[in-house]
Amino acid sequence: MVGELIAGRYELEELVGTGGMSSVYRAHDRLLERDVALKVLHEQFTADTDYVERFRREARSVAQLSHPNIVTVIDRGEQDDRQFIVFEYVAGENLKSLVDREGPLPEETAVRLTLQVARALGFAHEHGLVHRDVKPQNVLLNGDGQAKVTDFGIARSLDVKGGLTQTGTVLGTSDYIAPEQARGSRVDAQSDIYSLGAVLYELLTGEVPFRGDNFVAVAMRHINEPPPSVRERRPDVSPRLDAAIRRAMAKEPRDRFGSMDELCAELSACLGPETGAAGAQTMVVSRRQRRAQRPPAGRPSIWPLILLLGGLAVLAGILAAVFALTDSGNELSGIVGDKKTKASAGPVRFTAASAFDPYGDQSEHGDRARAAIDGDPATAWNTEHYSGGLNKPGVGLVLDLGAAKRLSRLVVRSDTPGFTAKIESGSSATGPFTTVAAAQDVGGNTTFTLDGEAARYYIVWITDLGSNSSVDLNEVKGS
Repeated sequence: MVGELIAGRYELEELVGTGGMSSVYRAHDRLLERDVALKVLHEQFTADTDYVERFRREARSVAQLSHPNIVTVIDRGEQDDRQFIVFEYVAGENLKSLVDREGPLPEETAVRLTLQVARALGFAHEHGLVHRDVKPQNVLLNGDGQAKVTDFGIARSLDVKGGLTQTGTVLGTSDYIAPEQARGSRVDAQSDIYSLGAVLYELLTGEVPFRGDNFVAVAMRHINEPPPSVRERRPDVSPRLDAAIRRAMAKEPRDRFGSMDELCAELSACLGPETGAAGAQTMVVSRRQRRAQRPPAGRPSIWPLILLLGGLAVLAGILAAVFALTDSGNELSGIVGDKKTKASAGPVRFTAASAFDPYGDQSEHGDRARAAIDGDPATAWNTEHYSGGLNKPGVGLVLDLGAAKRLSRLVVRSDTPGFTAKIESGSSATGPFTTVAAAQDVGGNTTFTLDGEAARYYIVWITDLGSNSSVDLNEVKGS
């Protein structure tokens, strides 16, 4: 009940949502003075050991998933035999309410949001967990528009041989349910891919892929009918994106994308310039379609051989001219080798900086971020003040190069030595990020040696404040 104090710490302030298994409240954490989301198992299920264990398993499973696009588990417990889980509070709306309010989203917006969800689900899959209830209602948007996947209540381990939810039991939301899930068959990562394809269809059209009078009617359409084309309802959507959605929603799991990473790669490509007229020439097709589109075998043509020989002759002429103008062929190979292998030479300039606080209030003095790259060591970006340590996996400063570059080192200058940080990189300012320099203690002037591919964004990820209650990053320089 609103006003109740849970575990002597969490004061329930507002009911923000309810479902068949639990209710979610906005609560105030009196200990850390912050808002949290508190999920409480419905009272009628407290005596059912299966429901209680499923609820506890959700807390255990999600607590292992530390990702900027997954809602973080903070605590778990019980009071008066009622089970509860405490999550970070995301002050915003979900994708369903966004579409209900605005209608079909711009293509780029829909794809970028879906990419964030796909990366979160891919991370869960890598850790052996399939969501099984992917839907817009389970994707929250914070104040910066960052997507956060939540409600792993019916999630299941990918390698489980037995357990609470066996083959033959149908769980999930019918508007987005995969055919194999609707049949009660085995569910795996491919099922999440199908559901996410259905979500993207709705983001682009404002409607679910299949409608029906009840759960069974909709589920049967998912089982029996081919995936609808987005372009039939919205012709301005690129052919390549339309084909990607239909592949994600293929009836047979083997005809879908092989993994969330593969889906992410295709969606990222859909954001590129080839999504215009040229997109029709590079559409994604299923394995079966590729086999069907192979031309029949016939008499081999000699034209490719003629063209190849002509090209070699031209190349030989060019090389001869180059060698004639140089004292040695070694000079040419040296120039080519430099262009091919040379990393960033000398200092590079960061074009922007932003605070990254996925496990807190999303701000972390973001207005001061640029002070760490302004060339003035007297100014600094600093974290908020913490008593008793960070109490979260980390907080960081994201540095934007403006374009992808491969850095060999990052130098961090700080007036508050003694904290621990590592360097990560990625293609998005909101992650996911990959570690390119292991964690080390930061002194007054600390050099991190980087080992990674070219990236646009680099983050100084602070994992331990040491003896400090707050730390400063006065200057960060890369080369």
